[in-house]
Amino acid sequence: MSLESKLIVKRVYLERDRIETFDFYPFDIECIKNFHELNFKSPVTFLVGENGVGKSTFIEALAVSLGLPAEGGTENFRYETKNTTSELSNYLGVEIYNKPKTKFFLRAESFYNFSTEVDKIGAEGYYGGSLHECSHGEAFIQLVQNRFSDHGLYILDEPEAALSPQRQLSLLCLIDELVKEGSQFIIATHSPILISYRDGIILDLDNNFKEIEYEDTDIYSLYKMYLDDREAMQHKLFDNK
Repeated sequence: MSLESKLIVKRVYLERDRIETFDFYPFDIECIKNFHELNFKSPVTFLVGENGVGKSTFIEALAVSLGLPAEGGTENFRYETKNTTSELSNYLGVEIYNKPKTKFFLRAESFYNFSTEVDKIGAEGYYGGSLHECSHGEAFIQLVQNRFSDHGLYILDEPEAALSPQRQLSLLCLIDELVKEGSQFIIATHSPILISYRDGIILDLDNNFKEIEYEDTDIYSLYKMYLDDREAMQHKLFDNK
C-alpha cells in the first residue's frame, strides 16, 4: 500500500474566487497570496520558513477549518482566551481521504491555556494527569503519549519550543510509531531534528510551499555552518561591525 493511500488529509486548497482582495491580512502574506492548493504525499509534512512568513497563520487556519480550537485541543474543546484567529480558515477547503479516529491541534504558543482548560473540565485522566504538574517539555511528551493514538490527524505548531534535543528525538520516535499505526502529522517547525524524519516531506513557505530536501533548508544550513565553525561565525557576528 502506498503512503498516499494511507493519508487522512489529501488536499488543502484556497477558495480564491471568494476572496474580494488580497490587499489585507492574512491574504496579503506572500505565501498565502500565491497559494492555490497543497497535495499531501506523505503521512508527515513539515512546514518551514522564517519568522513571520505565515507558518502559524496557515497551520492555525487549517486546524480551525477542521473543527479544532485555535488554542489547541480536540474537537470537544470549546474555549477561547483571546480571539486572534485570522479569516483564512473560512476560505480553506480540505479534502479528507480517510476519516480519522481522532484529531488534535497542539500549539506551543497557547499550551498553557490548553493545560488550564484540561484541569478546568476535569479531563486530566485522559492526559496522564495534570499537565501543569509537569515541566513544559514533559507535559508535551505526556500529552502525545497519553492522548495521541492510531489513525489520528495531528497538527503541531512549533512543538520543539518546549523540548530539549533529547526530547525532540523522543517525539520523533512517537511520531514514527503513530505513522506506522495509520496517523498523519502536519507540523510547522524550526527544528533541524524534527525535519530530518526519514519519511517526511518538507515544504518551504519562504518559497511558496516548494518541496525542498533536508540539506537544502535554511534550518539545516545555518545550524551546520554554526556548529562546524562557531568561532568563525561569532567573529562575523560580533567583530565585523
